[in-house]
Amino acid sequence: MRTFDKIISDRGSKYAVSGAPCRDAEEARTLIEGLKKAKKFAKATHNSWGLLGADGPVKNDDGESGAGMIILQQLETAGLEGHLVVVTRWYGGKHLGGDRFRHVRDAVAHYLDAVKAEG
Repeated sequence: MRTFDKIISDRGSKYAVSGAPCRDAEEARTLIEGLKKAKKFAKATHNSWGLLGADGPVKNDDGESGAGMIILQQLETAGLEGHLVVVTRWYGGKHLGGDRFRHVRDAVAHYLDAVKAEG
């Protein structure tokens, strides 16, 4: 799994984005378990994810209500199927309100740009 760490920081909250080729929800869970083997990601407040898999769209907000849907919408817009994208947030103590959705979008856009640049 490829990870871009410390890409966004706002009012103490920090964000990372990770992703990898993935077929279905079962494989996504395995990949996320692997990500969480790193203590830093296991201690994160949220590991929200989305996947346009073989069985259709799958998401998990992991307590960050609405984040999974934002990830799915961006994957659909980009036409990126068969690829898991995980946005990780470490809560910094201050509520971000609607800005948290912008940060999720920006994190996914960062990942998509990197995937596109690789070809």
